[in-house]
Amino acid sequence: MSAIRNDDFRQSPHLRPGQFYGEVTRERRCHGLVLSELRHGTGRRLAAHSHELANFCLLVGGHYSEDFGRKTLTYSPLTVVFHPPHWAHRDEVGGRGGHFFSVEMEPHWIERLRAYAPAARDAVVGTPGSDLSWMAARLHREFRRAELASPLAVEGLVMAMLADVVSGSIKTETRKPAWLPRVLELLREEFRASLTVSRVAAEVGVHPFHLSRVFRQFQGRTVGEYVNALRVEYACRELAATERGLAEIALAAGFSDQSHFTRVFKRLTGVTPGAFRSALDRR
Repeated sequence: MSAIRNDDFRQSPHLRPGQFYGEVTRERRCHGLVLSELRHGTGRRLAAHSHELANFCLLVGGHYSEDFGRKTLTYSPLTVVFHPPHWAHRDEVGGRGGHFFSVEMEPHWIERLRAYAPAARDAVVGTPGSDLSWMAARLHREFRRAELASPLAVEGLVMAMLADVVSGSIKTETRKPAWLPRVLELLREEFRASLTVSRVAAEVGVHPFHLSRVFRQFQGRTVGEYVNALRVEYACRELAATERGLAEIALAAGFSDQSHFTRVFKRLTGVTPGAFRSALDRR
């Protein structure tokens, strides 16, 4: 992960939230975020511009480069870049076009980040394979699967990404903090409720960005992933011990609907809930 300084381009167009030069093929707005998927079908050189909101930009496929004035960054697929608000740049899309995923954050996200650590004033690059790239790709997958009904998953990933951006100015924890067992206990007690990272952080008296970062450091997964695992464990017990319908179990476990339940269950177990129950019945 590296930072790139910016020399402002004069008279650059200023793009509003959700506004891009490419074709926006899908957009969702939730939790103070504007998540957009966009494509450029062919190569083109774009005019110098900036975006009103801070944003992450993930290159999903294709070829792309950004000119920051004195330095040019050439993306390879799964490169992600954090741009501060009003960050001026000039882009060039390669001859075969490009496929992008953008996460724009309303000002309150950056204000909360500044309460945790000095906010990045320069662009920050996450190379393919980095933690930042992995989290951006995971968020893109959540976006594509329409799992935004789970605020915990989206909020937790964006907080973890922002915490990663400022990680160089934060002291790394070397031991599990005293508050972590209480967080785990709270999640086990209330995984079926509509939790948010902010609420959990308030319960244990730590900053939500710090909770997101440290939780992932010691648990090896985000808060949202941990909660989904608890929900699937609960569903497995219900599928084995009761005759309740799948839709009823989905809601009781804390999923937004049966479709969401089925996607997460299959991702974690390799089979659908129906197949899991059938396998139990054949024993």
